[in-house]
Amino acid sequence: MSNEYLEAIETELQSLTTPRNSQYREFFNMLHYHLGWTDANGKKMRADTGKRIRPLLCLWCCEAVGGNWRDALPAAAAVELIHNFSLIHDDIQDDSEARRGRPTLWKLWGMPQAINAGDAMFVLAQQAMDELPGSLSLAQYIAIQRVFHAATLKLTQGQYLDLGYERADQVTLNDYFDMIGGKTAALLAGACEIGARLGTGEAQLYRTLANYGESLGIAFQIADDVLGLWGDPEVTGKSARTDLLSRKKSYPVLYAMQSERGEELRALYAKPDWTSKELKRVEQILEECKARAHSTAQAEIYARRARGALEATLLHNAAMTRLHNLVHQVVYRDK
Repeated sequence: MSNEYLEAIETELQSLTTPRNSQYREFFNMLHYHLGWTDANGKKMRADTGKRIRPLLCLWCCEAVGGNWRDALPAAAAVELIHNFSLIHDDIQDDSEARRGRPTLWKLWGMPQAINAGDAMFVLAQQAMDELPGSLSLAQYIAIQRVFHAATLKLTQGQYLDLGYERADQVTLNDYFDMIGGKTAALLAGACEIGARLGTGEAQLYRTLANYGESLGIAFQIADDVLGLWGDPEVTGKSARTDLLSRKKSYPVLYAMQSERGEELRALYAKPDWTSKELKRVEQILEECKARAHSTAQAEIYARRARGALEATLLHNAAMTRLHNLVHQVVYRDK
């Protein structure tokens, strides 16, 4: 059943990113490459497109509250395009050479062109929102746009914190939650609220589903941090040591910094470079303080909050079942 939604999302995204002028075919191929539809030469292929969680949330929340999920397709596409705009720029800012098992956009086309492609993805997301059903009142359209723009701004603010924390001497777990509340959770919450707003005018329903999205986003990011350190590179598409070498202040690392081994770990993180022995010691410290198990347990706490928000809606239908199942998939995934 999910295939129907995914196929509709892909069709909507392709429609929005189709060049109207052959002069810009290679320019749009950069977008298509990043979205997983072509190779670097523009030849059609099917690479890893990512999970499309954000657009699925938008569609399912619309359907869960009684709306027609197809009415939410433009908004779902907009959310996915904004997400990918952020990924293109993140890869440049983080100096990441690979994403989903392939070279990143900047690695193939250079930083200037990759920045430009990310900017284009941002604008296409705005244009997608203009395709929302004409039956919406002006007040409804403005309210949905405000949610969309607020989520996008929070996303960039979260990235600002994330970049700053990489070299900061002191970062607390509270700082971490502030960061992922913007970088990850805001867009998931926004996707849920926008989808629900397109299906109902009941404020309590769309706010409760926004809370679901926020808790799901936090659980998602903590699980992602665990994969960043212990995931299988063959599955995740990146080295398990990338997050350590970039000094990423992920949840497992920050938890370990609060443990009895914290002073030693903070001293290691203060060094500009690590020897191979020091890198192994960092990995050892994380193992000694059971950072992986604790992080998974923390992700489960937010997963329970997400389920609680769904239960608070008192809705029971196929879309709600999919939203429930997604919670488990987010926490216990391998990529």
